[in-house]
Formats: sequence, C-alpha cells, structure tokens
Amino acid sequence: MAGQYIVDPALNGANRGPSADYSEDGGSKRSSGSTSTLPRISHDLKDALSTFKHTFVVADATKDMAIMYASAGFYDMTQYGPEDVIGKNCRFLQGPGTDQEEVARIRRAIKNGESHCGRLLNFKKDGTPFWNLLTLAPIKNEQGQVVKFIGMQVEVTQFTEGELEKAMRPNGMSTSLIKYDSRQKQGATESVLDIVDAVKNPSQKGQGPAPSPFQPGAGLASLLAAVPKSTPSADPSKDELATLYESEGGLADRKEGAGKRRTSGFMNLLKSGGKPLQADSPIATLTRPQSLNLSAELVPTQGTTPDAQGALNFGDDRAAEERKGLDLATTLERIQKNFVITDPRLPDNPIIFASDDFLTLTEYSREEILGRNCRFLQGPETDQKTVEEIRVAIREEKDITVQLLNYKKSGVPFWNMFHLQPVRDKRGELQYFIGVQLDASAWDSMGDQAPQAPPQTKAAQKSIVKDSALEAAAAVQELPDPGQRPEDVWAGHSKPVLTKPHKRDAEAWKAIKLIKQRDGRLGLRHFRPIRPLGSGDTGSVHLVELKGTKHLFAMKAMDKQVMVNRNKVHRAITERDILAALDHPFLPTLYASFQTATHVCLVTDYCPGGELYYLLEQQPQKRFSEEVVRFFAAEVLLALEYLHLQGVVYRDLKPENVLLQETGHILLTDFDLSFLTSSSPTMVRPPQTAGKKKRKQQNGFVRPELVAEPTTNSNSFVGTEEYIAPEIISGSGHSGSVDWWAFGIFIYEMLYGKTPFRGRNRQRTFTNILLKDLTFPPQPQVSLAARRFIRGLLERDPNKRLGAGKGATELKAHPFFEGLNWPLIRFDHPPNPEKPVQVSKVEVRESLDEKEELDWEEVDEQGHLMQEQIVPTSM
Repeated sequence: MAGQYIVDPALNGANRGPSADYSEDGGSKRSSGSTSTLPRISHDLKDALSTFKHTFVVADATKDMAIMYASAGFYDMTQYGPEDVIGKNCRFLQGPGTDQEEVARIRRAIKNGESHCGRLLNFKKDGTPFWNLLTLAPIKNEQGQVVKFIGMQVEVTQFTEGELEKAMRPNGMSTSLIKYDSRQKQGATESVLDIVDAVKNPSQKGQGPAPSPFQPGAGLASLLAAVPKSTPSADPSKDELATLYESEGGLADRKEGAGKRRTSGFMNLLKSGGKPLQADSPIATLTRPQSLNLSAELVPTQGTTPDAQGALNFGDDRAAEERKGLDLATTLERIQKNFVITDPRLPDNPIIFASDDFLTLTEYSREEILGRNCRFLQGPETDQKTVEEIRVAIREEKDITVQLLNYKKSGVPFWNMFHLQPVRDKRGELQYFIGVQLDASAWDSMGDQAPQAPPQTKAAQKSIVKDSALEAAAAVQELPDPGQRPEDVWAGHSKPVLTKPHKRDAEAWKAIKLIKQRDGRLGLRHFRPIRPLGSGDTGSVHLVELKGTKHLFAMKAMDKQVMVNRNKVHRAITERDILAALDHPFLPTLYASFQTATHVCLVTDYCPGGELYYLLEQQPQKRFSEEVVRFFAAEVLLALEYLHLQGVVYRDLKPENVLLQETGHILLTDFDLSFLTSSSPTMVRPPQTAGKKKRKQQNGFVRPELVAEPTTNSNSFVGTEEYIAPEIISGSGHSGSVDWWAFGIFIYEMLYGKTPFRGRNRQRTFTNILLKDLTFPPQPQVSLAARRFIRGLLERDPNKRLGAGKGATELKAHPFFEGLNWPLIRFDHPPNPEKPVQVSKVEVRESLDEKEELDWEEVDEQGHLMQEQIVPTSM
C-alpha cells in the first residue's frame, strides 16, 4: 500500500524553513510542549487527504519535525498506532540496515526545499524490514516559500531488486536484465501529484481510491496505475552550458505556450533551443571559451524522471505539464506469465529475470531470487528423477516439458507444469534458458500423485507453457546481451558513418569528406560547442560547429550509465541504427557517431526553424488552417511511409518531434522510442474501377502501388500519453498501425489546437483512448474530408484502421490530400500560417581557440582511449 507524509514548515504564523536535522540523533521523541500545543491541520485539508487510499502524516518543521496527522493507511503499513506516531519524527521507521547516505540525501532535500525520490530500508513496529520507495515533494506558496512537504511511501519489497541492484557480472555488466528502481520511481510520481493537488486545493476532494502503482503483474491495470505524471522539470541551471544558454536568452525566454510544454523520452533531437528567435535577433556566439565536460552528471531539465540522486521537480502548476514520451515497460516485462530467465554462461545458471507473475505465484521477492538457481522451489516431495531430466536437458541444451511438485515460500506445495526453453544468439550459441511455470494444482486435490487432468487439458497446458517460452525468447532478444563486455555494447557508436546517396553533394558532407581524407575519421575533436540546445533524462543536445567551417550540427550526447540504469541501452542502439539507415528529405541525416568514456554521441542536422509545436503555439488560436495542416501532414506522411519501408515503427509522433528546416519543410526526429524490425515491400495493382478501366484504355496500364509495412509486432509500453494507440495500452501487441493512430491525433491537434482524448490525469487519458467516443468541436469549421480522414485513422481496431491494408498508399489516396503532387512536394513552397516560421540565426566565428576543445576523452570501438592531435586552427 502506498503512503504519504506531509511536512509543514509554516506553522503558528512562523515561516520557518524546513529543518535539515532530519535524523541527526537517530531516535524519535516528542516535540516540546503539551499535546495542546502540537501543530494542527485544517479540517478541509484533513477531509481532502482522507479521501485518498494512501497513508499520510503531517509534520511540523521544528527541529524534530513532529508528526501532526497520520492516516489509517500509514498505521496499517507501519503497524504503529497514533500513540506511537503523533508528536514524533518519521525517523522511527529507520533501523540498523537503513542506508545513511540515502538518509543524508533526504536531509539535504528537506533543507533545500527540494523534491526527492529514493528507496531505503525501513522497519515496521515488529521489526520486519521493508523496502520503502519514498517520494518527497515540496509545496510552495505564492512567494515561493516552502509551506509543506509531501512524502509518498510505497512498499516495493516484493518487486525491487534491493541490494542486488549493485550486483555485477565479471564482465562489469549488471546481473539483472532490468533495472527496477527507475520503473518504480516513475510510477511513484503519479500518486504524489494527486496529493500535491489535494494539499494545494483542499476544497477539491480526492477522486476515489488511488491504486498502488506497483500491483503484481504486468497487465493493463498495473501499467495504468504505474503511469508517471509529466510535470515541469528540474532546474537546468545546474548544468554549466544550460546556465550559459539561459543567460543568452534561450531556455529562460520560453514564455508563450510554456504552460503546455511537452517533450519526448530524451528530448527532441535537433531542436533550435526552444521558442524560435526573431530573424532580426541573431544569437551571439560564446563570449568566452567553453568546454563541454560530460564527465559531470547531466541534470534533466524536462519531465519528472528522478535523476541519479533522486531529485525531482514537480513544479508549481500541475496544468503546466509536459507531454513526455513514456517508456514504461519493455515487451519482456509485459508478458503476463510465470517465468524466469537464467544465464547458463554464469556459474550455477542463476536467475537474471523474474516476471511479476512468477513472484506472485511463488511468494518470493525479486531480491530473494535474482542471482539464485531455480532449485529453491524444490522440497521434500519433489521427484528427483524429474529434476534429473531437467538437468540433462540443461547439459544438452534442449527444451523439455515436465510436471513436478514445487513449493512456495510459505511451504505450500503446488503441481508445476514446467517448460525449459534454450535461447540462442545470432551465432547459434547458447545465451539463456527460459523456465515457464504453470500452476496445475487446480486439477486435483494435493497429494502424493500428480493431478489427473484430462489428456486434452494436459496438452493445452503444455501448449501454454511452450508458447509462453517462445514469446519470452523473442522479447528478450530486444534487450542488449549482458554477456557482452561494456565496450562491445557501445561499439556500434564508433563505426564510421557513410555518405548518403541523396546527400553526397551537400556542402556539409563535402567538408566532412575533407576532414576524413586528412585525419582518417571524424571524431569529437573536430567539433566546437556553440551553445546547448537542451537536456533530458539521459543526456544533452548541443549546437556545434564543424571546426574550420561554418557548418552547424546538432550533437546529442547520452550518458552511458544513466541509460543502463533506466533500461534505455537498447533504445540508444536502435536509434543509432535507424539514423544510420535514413536518406530522405524529411528525415535527419546522421553525419557521425562516436563515444567517450562516459557518453555516446550522435551528430545530425540542426533545424533553425524550431519545433512545429512552437509554431502551432504562436498562432492566434493555436491552430493551423486546413491548407497548412494538409501540407505539414503530407510531409510527415511521406516520412512515415519511408520509415515503414525501412521496417521502422516510429511510435512517438507529435508536433514537438516535427522540426522545421530553414526552407520551411519538416524534419521528423527523435527515434529513441522507435522499434526496428523488417519490412517486405510489394507492388500491388489496385482493383480497376470504371474510371481506372477507362484510364487503362488511354494509357495502357494501371499504376501499381507500393505497399510496405513493418512485419513484426512489439508489446513495449512506449509513446506520448495523448498519442498512444489503444493496442499499446491494452498490451495486445502492435506494429506500424500505431503510427496511423498517432497521425490522426496529430492532424486533429493541428486543426483544433487540442487532442481529442486528453483527461485530467494519465489514467483518465488512457481510459478515454480506450472508451471515449471521438467528437469534433463545432469551431473551427473543418471539411468533411478532414473529419472522415481523422475518424478513419482513429479506429480502435488496428485491423480496421485506415492504413491497415496498404499503409501510406491508402492514406495518400484519401480525398483529404486531393490535388497534392506527392513526388514534387519537397520542391513546393510551404504555405504560410498566420504567424510565419521564424528562423533562428546563429553567428559563427571563423577563428578557433584551442581552449574551446570539447573536454571529453574519445574512445574507439574496443573502448580504448584515443590519442589524437588537436585540430589545427585552419584547414
């Protein structure tokens, strides 16, 4: 059960800052004064808090921070009563195993009036230890003073890896396939923001029970409850270059439309740095030499994802939230079956992944089983002959299905229909074993004999466990192999990037070619930083100049360790692979990729026109005319068509990810949530209508149509809240059709200035996506063709959705696009919206200074530091 406590530093008329002395004496005692002098909370606040199915305590901000209120849920969780809690400090939950470094971080957060999210070991009244995910959130008054702290507690004992989070393989990779702290911290955000609202507006009662974000299982109910709320982010001033950028009128100038700021999983790649600047107001270059020191921790500036130290920023206005790209679960985590994955390459074939359903079935916690062999399920009545059959199958690397008696943690026996499935890598070498369990006890009363189920039932059970194993085997291949060396994981980022055929005559490529001819390869040392374009939850984006030229690029630098901790390694690898394959006028070009000891870097196009989102926000009614919508939608459609042809499911379409080139044409960016599979392009001759038969007589042929859609499904939970397709939410598996759903939302937003299914919180938004009828506002007036087009795209059944049959070809033939010359649209002049595109101007100096070197150490494919000479000051 989740729990909250609230610390109120503004009591009895005194506006004292919150105490840093959170647990200096290590004990708990009553605050000075009689019971009558204990701080009180208002009846409205008490009533508001009582509506939530969480636990709360309210404490003052004296040195002891005495608790002034506790809800029933808090007592249930901790087993303490009112006489143990009221007037005392929350440190009574601490014990001998509590991490004092985490406690120190909590103290600092309270002292500084900051947010924090972290996991620490606490103890119930009877001494039972439990893992507590603690989330602190400050409440500030209109003067910016902290008046309350909200702290949410969630017991995550069963599902966290606990101390095993730090367990490492001999090769330096993590023992566990999934890092769970990141998942759990994301989930905690949703509930604490509900409490923030209640404390700030106590007259608005809570909306019924709030489910715990960490229910067992990985199905729809669990994922809906675990959705984090996107809110304004941490202060970017903690990053040196972000601070400099703010001083130059970049991030700090985001005024108009900031209340609806939305961002993607890392952040929007290649953006021009927020709100496009006036064309007559060029941005000056740096006034002093600057270095980019990526050995320092990068501070997220957007979203509510906790950083490495647990810092959060919930902002002061929940309405001013960001549409952040979600990465809630991989396909592997969403498989709702009882299974484990072991690694036979490690001693004793230990478990490296356990599904939530397996934990529920066996009653063990994740911390108790990760790193152990599965034999802990055996007991006195387990048939050792069957166990030996399993051992032989492991030695011979074969699959096997058996039934044997196993035991839960409580000692309760159950008949287990067990299937062992070996998984091999691309070279055919053994990589994992997957063990799927099915509780077959229901078919017979427990006894010495196996349950006597009908033959057809046993056959069905065997089919279930085998199919589940194959499903898990396919899903685990999406993740990086932990058996690799760390340097092998990132080796792809050190590969040379080849010139794209359609860009080979571009001046930027010519300049790069000269450098390659001179130095052999393009690397980090060839770029000079101009200014940061922003930062996100895994790194930062910088505007850089190719030294000795006036060519500007956007360089995305991602922190390796942060990506490991947040289960994003495979996302980064996929993004690089996708970018390397692109050659299209409406998609970015990858010019270089390389790695440092701490970061991987991608160099691609810089778009001075900024985001389509900002252009949309600048319009008088925050919407475009239908003519403008049709043009931008057509270019996005061509980009999506090309991606699907390459086997890429984009999965994060929204105006924030559509950038504007200097010409006014679009560039679809940000592929960190994309899925790369295969595609089978085919030429299809359309059925001949009467009109087409006539044309055939005139022209002698009917033009065939190209159909190319991704062929493989995924089931990971990714995307942006308002744009996510129903099949992603429901977990039924998805492919390219999710992009057509998002395309419908995209067009709707450009026409009406809002999305059709947004709710007051993420759970309500998802409910609307699944159930709410699609409606169109009476104003502005939109053509029937546009409304029919949107309705066809927003069909909940992906098999009936527009584009399900012939993909982009089907969409391009719709009357909404009538009259467009598709082959020549790239040469058309984009129509001007009411407020036209404003291109950001950047002044680039020709002189160079050795002090402007990027302060990183580049490494090669093997992870070895590269000894390179400084680039001379002239070509």
